Amino acid sequence: MFTFENKNIVITGSGSGIGKAVALLFAKQFAIVHVVDINKKDADNVVNEIETAGGKAFSYECNVTNQQNVIDAFKKINRIDVLVNSAGVSHVGKAHTTSETDLDRLYNVNIKGVYNCLFAAIPLMQQHGGGVIINICSIAALVGLQDRFAYSMTKGAVYSMTMSVARDYLADNIRCNSVSPARVHTPFVDGFIAKNYAGKEEEMFEKLSKSQPIGRMAKPEEIAALVLYLSSDEAAFITGTDYPIDGGFLKLNG
Repeated sequence: MFTFENKNIVITGSGSGIGKAVALLFAKQFAIVHVVDINKKDADNVVNEIETAGGKAFSYECNVTNQQNVIDAFKKINRIDVLVNSAGVSHVGKAHTTSETDLDRLYNVNIKGVYNCLFAAIPLMQQHGGGVIINICSIAALVGLQDRFAYSMTKGAVYSMTMSVARDYLADNIRCNSVSPARVHTPFVDGFIAKNYAGKEEEMFEKLSKSQPIGRMAKPEEIAALVLYLSSDEAAFITGTDYPIDGGFLKLNG
């Protein structure tokens, strides 16, 4: 079960965090992994890790906000069996404290970046008889989170794009689903705490961990496992669905 032998898996933002965990897990399942990231060094490091473990992977320096950049990278890959849109950025702020510059930055990566990858990948999937698209969304798309105005806006768009693509490409044998994590323990979280709560790192880490009823943050590998399942032939009957993976956040808080 869950084998991806000889399948091309394209993962954006896979030089670190959730995207990296997804890349490593697919490699273990014999996939040909295409590591797409704006940071070439990070992408190369992930490829080296996969190859050292006996897997097969390729790296691409790609800015998802630039449509031609994405088209050129995806054309090199040609056949895309699975696309995982994991590239994303975050921002802390309310509506009146979010600058136009920050709003544009989040739009360009989290919304336009996903669109650019869909725009480039879907015709290739159509040419080769279908494929699977997994968008990394967030519980921020589904509930109000404090100080996450712009981030929540962009993830709401990712949710909507997921449903639209799932509907529009049923006849092309293209499935599209999204995964909505709560807080995930990544280097971004550690950097955010260090930057904003110097001297109170342990206290804030504990507080953020306990905002999930289960009492901890998710591990990137746990998100990757759900992405792997939804991308597999075993999940062939699943499309147009968002999957919260949130330690009980949506249903058990309050």
